Amino acid sequence: MKIENSPLPDGWEIKKLGEVCEIKPPKKEAKAKLRGTDLVTFLPMEDLGVLNKEIVGVKERQLKDVAGSYTYFADNDVLLAKITPCFENGKIGIARNLINGIGFGSSEYIVFRSKGEIIQDYLYYFLSREAFRDEGKKVMTGAVGHKRVSKEFIENYLLPFPKSLPEQKRIVAILDKAFAAIAKAKANAEQNLKNAKELFESYLQGVFENPNNKWDKKRFDEVCGFVRGPFGGSLKKNIFKPNGYAVYEQQHAIYDQFEKIRYFIDEKKFNEMKRFELNSGDLIMSCSGTMGKIAIVPPNIKKGIINQALLKLSPSKNISNIFLKLWMQSESFQNSLKEYSGGAAIQNVASVAILKNIKIPLPVISEQNKIVKEVQTLSAETKKLEAIYQQKIDDLEELKKSILQKAFNGEL
Repeated sequence: MKIENSPLPDGWEIKKLGEVCEIKPPKKEAKAKLRGTDLVTFLPMEDLGVLNKEIVGVKERQLKDVAGSYTYFADNDVLLAKITPCFENGKIGIARNLINGIGFGSSEYIVFRSKGEIIQDYLYYFLSREAFRDEGKKVMTGAVGHKRVSKEFIENYLLPFPKSLPEQKRIVAILDKAFAAIAKAKANAEQNLKNAKELFESYLQGVFENPNNKWDKKRFDEVCGFVRGPFGGSLKKNIFKPNGYAVYEQQHAIYDQFEKIRYFIDEKKFNEMKRFELNSGDLIMSCSGTMGKIAIVPPNIKKGIINQALLKLSPSKNISNIFLKLWMQSESFQNSLKEYSGGAAIQNVASVAILKNIKIPLPVISEQNKIVKEVQTLSAETKKLEAIYQQKIDDLEELKKSILQKAFNGEL
Protein backbone atom coordinates (compact mmCIF):
# COMPACT_ATOMS: atom_id res chain seq x y z
CA MET A 1 0.00 0.00 0.00
CA LYS A 2 1.22 3.49 -0.77
CA ILE A 3 1.39 5.40 2.49
CA GLU A 4 0.53 9.08 2.22
CA ASN A 5 2.93 11.71 3.55
CA SER A 6 0.43 12.85 6.16
CA PRO A 7 1.04 11.10 9.50
CA LEU A 8 -1.47 8.66 10.93
CA PRO A 9 -3.34 9.59 14.11
CA ASP A 10 -1.91 8.78 17.52
CA GLY A 11 -2.44 5.18 18.47
CA TRP A 12 -2.08 3.90 14.89
CA GLU A 13 0.74 1.88 13.38
CA ILE A 14 1.68 0.27 10.08
CA LYS A 15 2.71 -3.35 9.68
CA LYS A 16 3.02 -5.84 6.85
CA LEU A 17 0.09 -8.21 6.36
CA GLY A 18 2.46 -11.11 6.97
CA GLU A 19 3.25 -9.69 10.41
CA VAL A 20 -0.34 -9.36 11.60
CA CYS A 21 -1.86 -12.37 9.84
CA GLU A 22 -1.11 -16.03 9.53
CA ILE A 23 -1.44 -16.62 5.83
CA LYS A 24 -2.50 -20.11 4.76
CA PRO A 25 -3.05 -21.85 8.11
CA PRO A 26 -1.94 -25.52 8.09
CA LYS A 27 -4.39 -28.32 7.24
CA LYS A 28 -3.18 -30.40 10.15
CA GLU A 29 -5.43 -28.26 12.37
CA ALA A 30 -8.52 -29.72 10.70
CA LYS A 31 -7.19 -33.26 10.85
CA ALA A 32 -6.46 -32.83 14.55
CA LYS A 33 -10.01 -31.67 15.30
CA LEU A 34 -12.09 -33.97 13.08
CA ARG A 35 -12.27 -37.51 11.81
CA GLY A 36 -12.03 -38.21 8.10
CA THR A 37 -15.75 -38.97 7.86
CA ASP A 38 -16.80 -35.74 9.60
CA LEU A 39 -18.50 -33.11 7.45
CA VAL A 40 -16.98 -29.74 6.61
CA THR A 41 -18.13 -26.79 4.48
CA PHE A 42 -16.99 -26.94 0.86
CA LEU A 43 -16.64 -23.61 -0.96
CA PRO A 44 -15.72 -23.67 -4.68
CA MET A 45 -14.66 -20.39 -6.28
CA GLU A 46 -18.11 -19.78 -7.83
CA ASP A 47 -19.63 -19.68 -4.33
CA LEU A 48 -17.32 -16.95 -3.04
CA GLY A 49 -19.16 -13.64 -3.38
CA VAL A 50 -17.97 -10.38 -4.89
CA LEU A 51 -17.34 -7.76 -2.18
CA ASN A 52 -19.74 -9.63 0.08
CA LYS A 53 -18.60 -9.82 3.68
CA GLU A 54 -20.62 -12.86 4.66
CA ILE A 55 -19.64 -16.10 2.94
CA VAL A 56 -22.59 -18.39 2.30
CA GLY A 57 -21.34 -21.96 2.10
CA VAL A 58 -24.14 -24.35 1.15
CA LYS A 59 -22.10 -27.37 0.07
CA GLU A 60 -20.66 -30.01 2.37
CA ARG A 61 -18.08 -32.77 1.99
CA GLN A 62 -16.38 -35.31 4.21
CA LEU A 63 -12.99 -34.17 5.47
CA LYS A 64 -11.16 -37.09 3.86
CA ASP A 65 -12.48 -36.09 0.42
CA VAL A 66 -11.17 -32.52 0.49
CA ALA A 67 -8.15 -32.46 2.80
CA GLY A 68 -5.75 -33.46 0.02
CA SER A 69 -5.89 -30.86 -2.76
CA TYR A 70 -8.14 -28.08 -1.45
CA THR A 71 -7.37 -24.97 0.63
CA TYR A 72 -8.15 -25.14 4.35
CA PHE A 73 -9.80 -22.35 6.37
CA ALA A 74 -11.79 -22.00 9.58
CA ASP A 75 -14.42 -19.75 11.14
CA ASN A 76 -13.43 -16.05 11.07
CA ASP A 77 -10.70 -16.47 8.45
CA VAL A 78 -10.76 -13.99 5.56
CA LEU A 79 -10.71 -15.52 2.08
CA LEU A 80 -9.41 -13.71 -1.00
CA ALA A 81 -9.26 -15.02 -4.58
CA LYS A 82 -5.73 -14.68 -5.95
CA ILE A 83 -6.25 -15.64 -9.62
CA THR A 84 -7.46 -13.51 -12.52
CA PRO A 85 -10.23 -12.40 -13.08
CA CYS A 86 -11.56 -13.31 -9.63
CA PHE A 87 -8.97 -11.15 -7.84
CA GLU A 88 -9.73 -8.08 -9.95
CA ASN A 89 -13.49 -8.65 -9.55
CA GLY A 90 -13.18 -8.53 -5.75
CA LYS A 91 -14.05 -12.07 -4.69
CA ILE A 92 -13.56 -11.88 -0.94
CA GLY A 93 -15.41 -12.71 2.26
CA ILE A 94 -15.23 -13.79 5.89
CA ALA A 95 -15.80 -17.46 6.74
CA ARG A 96 -18.49 -17.83 9.38
CA ASN A 97 -20.88 -20.57 10.55
CA LEU A 98 -18.89 -23.31 8.84
CA ILE A 99 -19.87 -26.93 9.41
CA ASN A 100 -17.83 -28.06 12.44
CA GLY A 101 -16.06 -24.69 12.18
CA ILE A 102 -13.99 -25.95 9.22
CA GLY A 103 -14.03 -25.27 5.49
CA PHE A 104 -12.15 -26.26 2.36
CA GLY A 105 -12.24 -24.65 -1.05
CA SER A 106 -10.41 -23.58 -4.17
CA SER A 107 -6.63 -23.83 -4.30
CA GLU A 108 -6.81 -20.26 -5.65
CA TYR A 109 -7.77 -18.80 -2.26
CA ILE A 110 -5.47 -16.80 -0.01
CA VAL A 111 -6.49 -17.36 3.62
CA PHE A 112 -5.82 -14.68 6.25
CA ARG A 113 -6.05 -15.37 9.98
CA SER A 114 -5.49 -12.55 12.42
CA LYS A 115 -2.74 -13.07 15.00
CA GLY A 116 -4.72 -10.88 17.41
CA GLU A 117 -3.74 -7.33 16.51
CA ILE A 118 -6.57 -6.79 14.02
CA ILE A 119 -10.19 -7.91 13.77
CA GLN A 120 -11.27 -9.83 10.67
CA ASP A 121 -13.93 -7.28 9.64
CA TYR A 122 -11.35 -4.50 9.61
CA LEU A 123 -9.08 -6.66 7.43
CA TYR A 124 -12.00 -7.49 5.10
CA TYR A 125 -12.75 -3.82 4.43
CA PHE A 126 -9.07 -3.07 3.90
CA LEU A 127 -8.68 -5.83 1.32
CA SER A 128 -11.98 -4.81 -0.35
CA ARG A 129 -10.55 -1.51 -1.55
CA GLU A 130 -10.27 -0.97 -5.28
CA ALA A 131 -6.85 0.58 -4.68
CA PHE A 132 -5.60 -2.73 -3.26
CA ARG A 133 -6.89 -4.65 -6.29
CA ASP A 134 -5.36 -2.10 -8.68
CA GLU A 135 -1.94 -2.44 -7.04
CA GLY A 136 -2.19 -6.22 -7.04
CA LYS A 137 -3.22 -6.31 -10.69
CA LYS A 138 -0.04 -4.47 -11.70
CA VAL A 139 2.24 -7.15 -10.20
CA MET A 140 0.32 -10.30 -11.12
CA THR A 141 2.45 -12.97 -12.78
CA GLY A 142 1.82 -16.11 -14.81
CA ALA A 143 0.38 -17.11 -18.17
CA VAL A 144 -2.48 -15.14 -19.70
CA GLY A 145 -5.72 -16.27 -18.08
CA HIS A 146 -3.87 -17.77 -15.12
CA LYS A 147 -2.19 -14.74 -13.57
CA ARG A 148 -2.01 -14.55 -9.79
CA VAL A 149 -0.95 -12.15 -7.09
CA SER A 150 2.20 -13.44 -5.46
CA LYS A 151 2.70 -14.53 -1.87
CA GLU A 152 5.42 -11.88 -1.54
CA PHE A 153 3.06 -9.08 -2.63
CA ILE A 154 0.48 -10.17 -0.06
CA GLU A 155 2.86 -10.73 2.84
CA ASN A 156 4.67 -7.41 2.33
CA TYR A 157 1.59 -5.26 1.72
CA LEU A 158 1.35 -2.54 4.36
CA LEU A 159 -1.68 -2.30 6.63
CA PRO A 160 -2.35 0.86 8.68
CA PHE A 161 -4.49 0.19 11.75
CA PRO A 162 -5.37 1.54 15.19
CA LYS A 163 -3.73 -0.55 17.91
CA SER A 164 -6.94 -0.40 19.93
CA LEU A 165 -9.34 -3.22 19.02
CA PRO A 166 -12.35 -1.18 20.24
CA GLU A 167 -11.31 1.59 17.81
CA GLN A 168 -11.14 -0.95 14.99
CA LYS A 169 -14.64 -2.13 15.93
CA ARG A 170 -15.87 1.48 15.93
CA ILE A 171 -14.52 2.00 12.39
CA VAL A 172 -16.07 -1.28 11.22
CA ALA A 173 -19.44 -0.27 12.69
CA ILE A 174 -19.33 3.01 10.76
CA LEU A 175 -18.41 1.17 7.55
CA ASP A 176 -21.14 -1.44 8.06
CA LYS A 177 -23.78 1.26 8.49
CA ALA A 178 -22.53 3.39 5.60
CA PHE A 179 -22.18 0.47 3.20
CA ALA A 180 -25.65 -0.86 4.07
CA ALA A 181 -27.13 2.56 3.28
CA ILE A 182 -25.13 2.80 0.04
CA ALA A 183 -26.21 -0.72 -0.99
CA LYS A 184 -29.86 0.22 -0.43
CA ALA A 185 -29.50 3.46 -2.41
CA LYS A 186 -27.65 1.63 -5.20
CA ALA A 187 -30.35 -1.07 -5.38
CA ASN A 188 -33.00 1.67 -5.73
CA ALA A 189 -31.03 3.41 -8.48
CA GLU A 190 -30.48 0.12 -10.30
CA GLN A 191 -34.19 -0.66 -10.12
CA ASN A 192 -35.02 2.80 -11.47
CA LEU A 193 -32.51 2.25 -14.28
CA LYS A 194 -34.15 -1.09 -15.08
CA ASN A 195 -37.61 0.51 -14.98
CA ALA A 196 -36.52 3.22 -17.43
CA LYS A 197 -35.25 0.64 -19.90
CA GLU A 198 -38.37 -1.50 -19.51
CA LEU A 199 -40.59 1.54 -20.11
CA PHE A 200 -39.13 2.03 -23.57
CA GLU A 201 -39.16 -1.69 -24.37
CA SER A 202 -42.78 -1.96 -23.23
CA TYR A 203 -43.84 0.93 -25.45
CA LEU A 204 -41.99 -0.51 -28.43
CA GLN A 205 -43.57 -3.91 -27.84
CA GLY A 206 -47.03 -2.34 -27.60
CA VAL A 207 -46.65 -0.66 -30.99
CA PHE A 208 -46.15 -3.98 -32.78
CA GLU A 209 -48.11 -6.33 -30.52
CA ASN A 210 -51.30 -4.26 -30.83
CA PRO A 211 -51.20 -2.70 -34.29
CA ASN A 212 -54.01 -0.55 -35.62
CA ASN A 213 -56.66 -2.58 -37.45
CA LYS A 214 -56.11 -0.43 -40.54
CA TRP A 215 -52.51 -1.53 -40.84
CA ASP A 216 -51.60 -4.02 -43.55
CA LYS A 217 -49.88 -7.30 -42.80
CA LYS A 218 -47.03 -7.81 -45.25
CA ARG A 219 -44.57 -10.63 -45.70
CA PHE A 220 -41.04 -9.58 -44.83
CA ASP A 221 -39.85 -10.08 -48.41
CA GLU A 222 -42.62 -7.78 -49.71
CA VAL A 223 -41.09 -4.76 -47.99
CA CYS A 224 -37.38 -5.31 -48.51
CA GLY A 225 -34.76 -7.22 -50.46
CA PHE A 226 -32.76 -9.99 -48.77
CA VAL A 227 -29.13 -10.87 -49.34
CA ARG A 228 -27.46 -13.32 -46.97
CA GLY A 229 -23.69 -13.03 -46.79
CA PRO A 230 -21.52 -15.20 -49.09
CA PHE A 231 -20.36 -18.68 -48.19
CA GLY A 232 -17.36 -18.60 -45.89
CA GLY A 233 -15.16 -20.15 -48.57
CA SER A 234 -15.62 -17.06 -50.70
CA LEU A 235 -13.77 -14.93 -48.17
CA LYS A 236 -10.74 -16.91 -47.08
CA LYS A 237 -8.15 -14.97 -45.13
CA ASN A 238 -5.50 -15.44 -47.78
CA ILE A 239 -7.39 -13.09 -50.13
CA PHE A 240 -7.51 -10.20 -47.66
CA LYS A 241 -5.46 -7.09 -48.36
CA PRO A 242 -3.94 -4.41 -46.08
CA ASN A 243 -6.45 -1.92 -47.53
CA GLY A 244 -9.02 -1.59 -50.28
CA TYR A 245 -12.75 -2.41 -50.12
CA ALA A 246 -14.14 -3.11 -46.64
CA VAL A 247 -15.50 -6.45 -45.44
CA TYR A 248 -18.25 -5.77 -42.89
CA GLU A 249 -18.72 -8.26 -40.05
CA GLN A 250 -20.96 -9.18 -37.12
CA GLN A 251 -19.34 -6.50 -34.95
CA HIS A 252 -20.71 -3.77 -37.19
CA ALA A 253 -24.30 -4.91 -36.59
CA ILE A 254 -23.77 -5.75 -32.92
CA TYR A 255 -22.14 -2.42 -32.00
CA ASP A 256 -23.84 -0.29 -34.66
CA GLN A 257 -20.57 1.15 -35.91
CA PHE A 258 -18.98 1.15 -39.35
CA GLU A 259 -15.60 2.82 -38.79
CA LYS A 260 -13.41 -0.01 -37.50
CA ILE A 261 -12.56 -2.33 -40.38
CA ARG A 262 -10.35 -5.40 -39.96
CA TYR A 263 -10.45 -6.96 -43.42
CA PHE A 264 -10.21 -5.63 -46.96
CA ILE A 265 -10.44 -7.03 -50.50
CA ASP A 266 -9.18 -5.70 -53.81
CA GLU A 267 -11.27 -4.23 -56.62
CA LYS A 268 -11.37 -7.47 -58.62
CA LYS A 269 -12.81 -9.44 -55.70
CA PHE A 270 -15.24 -6.62 -54.89
CA ASN A 271 -16.61 -6.64 -58.43
CA GLU A 272 -17.01 -10.42 -58.27
CA MET A 273 -19.10 -10.02 -55.08
CA LYS A 274 -21.02 -6.91 -56.09
CA ARG A 275 -24.39 -8.31 -54.95
CA PHE A 276 -23.12 -8.25 -51.36
CA GLU A 277 -22.27 -4.54 -51.50
CA LEU A 278 -23.59 -2.35 -48.69
CA ASN A 279 -25.33 0.91 -49.51
CA SER A 280 -26.45 3.79 -47.34
CA GLY A 281 -29.91 3.11 -45.90
CA ASP A 282 -29.55 -0.68 -45.98
CA LEU A 283 -29.89 -2.64 -42.73
CA ILE A 284 -27.57 -5.39 -41.59
CA MET A 285 -28.46 -8.13 -39.10
CA SER A 286 -26.13 -10.47 -37.24
CA CYS A 287 -26.94 -14.09 -38.06
CA SER A 288 -24.48 -16.23 -36.10
CA GLY A 289 -23.64 -16.40 -32.40
CA THR A 290 -25.03 -13.08 -31.19
CA MET A 291 -28.16 -13.14 -33.33
CA GLY A 292 -30.67 -10.50 -34.31
CA LYS A 293 -28.63 -7.33 -33.76
CA ILE A 294 -29.55 -4.69 -36.32
CA ALA A 295 -27.87 -1.55 -37.62
CA ILE A 296 -28.75 0.95 -40.35
CA VAL A 297 -25.95 1.66 -42.80
CA PRO A 298 -25.11 5.38 -42.51
CA PRO A 299 -24.11 7.70 -45.39
CA ASN A 300 -20.51 7.85 -46.61
CA ILE A 301 -19.33 4.48 -45.30
CA LYS A 302 -16.25 2.92 -46.82
CA LYS A 303 -17.29 1.00 -49.91
CA GLY A 304 -17.48 -2.70 -49.17
CA ILE A 305 -19.39 -5.97 -48.80
CA ILE A 306 -20.91 -8.09 -46.03
CA ASN A 307 -19.35 -11.33 -44.82
CA GLN A 308 -21.06 -14.70 -44.30
CA ALA A 309 -22.39 -13.86 -40.81
CA LEU A 310 -24.57 -10.93 -41.91
CA LEU A 311 -27.92 -10.49 -43.63
CA LYS A 312 -28.36 -7.38 -45.78
CA LEU A 313 -31.86 -5.88 -46.00
CA SER A 314 -32.70 -3.23 -48.58
CA PRO A 315 -36.05 -1.52 -47.72
CA SER A 316 -38.53 -0.65 -50.44
CA LYS A 317 -39.97 2.86 -50.82
CA ASN A 318 -43.05 1.73 -48.85
CA ILE A 319 -41.21 1.31 -45.57
CA SER A 320 -39.01 3.58 -43.49
CA ASN A 321 -35.69 1.93 -42.66
CA ILE A 322 -35.96 3.28 -39.10
CA PHE A 323 -39.48 1.82 -38.74
CA LEU A 324 -38.14 -1.48 -40.06
CA LYS A 325 -35.28 -1.42 -37.56
CA LEU A 326 -37.68 -0.70 -34.69
CA TRP A 327 -39.86 -3.62 -35.71
CA MET A 328 -36.84 -5.91 -35.95
CA GLN A 329 -35.74 -4.82 -32.47
CA SER A 330 -39.19 -5.49 -31.02
CA GLU A 331 -39.93 -8.52 -28.90
CA SER A 332 -42.43 -9.66 -31.51
CA PHE A 333 -39.80 -10.03 -34.25
CA GLN A 334 -37.06 -11.29 -31.94
CA ASN A 335 -39.35 -14.05 -30.68
CA SER A 336 -40.18 -15.02 -34.26
CA LEU A 337 -36.48 -15.09 -35.04
CA LYS A 338 -35.82 -17.49 -32.15
CA GLU A 339 -38.80 -19.64 -33.12
CA TYR A 340 -37.72 -20.02 -36.74
CA SER A 341 -34.13 -20.59 -35.64
CA GLY A 342 -35.18 -23.49 -33.41
CA GLY A 343 -34.84 -21.63 -30.11
CA ALA A 344 -32.41 -19.25 -28.40
CA ALA A 345 -29.75 -21.93 -28.01
CA ILE A 346 -29.35 -22.25 -31.81
CA GLN A 347 -26.32 -20.27 -32.92
CA ASN A 348 -27.37 -19.52 -36.50
CA VAL A 349 -30.39 -17.72 -37.94
CA ALA A 350 -32.75 -19.81 -40.01
CA SER A 351 -32.57 -19.74 -43.78
CA VAL A 352 -33.53 -16.57 -45.60
CA ALA A 353 -36.42 -18.44 -47.25
CA ILE A 354 -38.04 -18.96 -43.84
CA LEU A 355 -37.41 -15.41 -42.64
CA LYS A 356 -39.07 -13.97 -45.72
CA ASN A 357 -42.42 -15.36 -44.56
CA ILE A 358 -42.48 -13.53 -41.22
CA LYS A 359 -45.37 -11.03 -41.23
CA ILE A 360 -44.78 -7.35 -40.46
CA PRO A 361 -47.63 -4.99 -39.42
CA LEU A 362 -47.29 -2.05 -41.78
CA PRO A 363 -49.07 1.33 -41.68
CA VAL A 364 -48.80 3.88 -44.48
CA ILE A 365 -45.49 5.74 -44.69
CA SER A 366 -46.85 8.90 -43.02
CA GLU A 367 -48.00 6.82 -40.03
CA GLN A 368 -44.63 5.07 -39.95
CA ASN A 369 -42.84 8.40 -39.75
CA LYS A 370 -45.16 9.55 -36.95
CA ILE A 371 -44.43 6.39 -34.95
CA VAL A 372 -40.69 6.75 -35.55
CA LYS A 373 -40.80 10.33 -34.24
CA GLU A 374 -42.73 9.27 -31.11
CA VAL A 375 -40.38 6.38 -30.43
CA GLN A 376 -37.30 8.55 -30.93
CA THR A 377 -38.70 11.18 -28.53
CA LEU A 378 -39.40 8.54 -25.90
CA SER A 379 -35.99 6.98 -26.50
CA ALA A 380 -34.28 10.34 -25.92
CA GLU A 381 -36.18 10.87 -22.66
CA THR A 382 -35.43 7.31 -21.55
CA LYS A 383 -31.72 7.80 -22.24
CA LYS A 384 -31.77 10.95 -20.09
CA LEU A 385 -33.30 8.97 -17.23
CA GLU A 386 -30.81 6.16 -17.73
CA ALA A 387 -27.94 8.65 -17.62
CA ILE A 388 -29.25 10.16 -14.36
CA TYR A 389 -29.60 6.78 -12.63
CA GLN A 390 -26.28 5.51 -13.97
CA GLN A 391 -24.60 8.65 -12.65
CA LYS A 392 -26.17 8.03 -9.23
CA ILE A 393 -24.80 4.47 -9.26
CA ASP A 394 -21.34 5.74 -10.25
CA ASP A 395 -21.46 8.42 -7.54
CA LEU A 396 -22.34 5.81 -4.90
CA GLU A 397 -19.34 3.71 -5.95
CA GLU A 398 -17.11 6.78 -5.64
CA LEU A 399 -18.58 7.45 -2.20
CA LYS A 400 -17.61 3.94 -1.11
CA LYS A 401 -14.02 4.55 -2.27
CA SER A 402 -13.92 7.87 -0.42
CA ILE A 403 -15.22 6.38 2.82
CA LEU A 404 -12.71 3.51 2.69
CA GLN A 405 -9.87 5.93 2.04
CA LYS A 406 -10.86 7.99 5.06
CA ALA A 407 -11.22 4.85 7.18
CA PHE A 408 -7.66 3.68 6.58
CA ASN A 409 -6.17 7.15 6.83
CA GLY A 410 -7.61 7.44 10.34
CA GLU A 411 -10.11 10.14 9.33
CA LEU A 412 -13.40 8.53 10.41
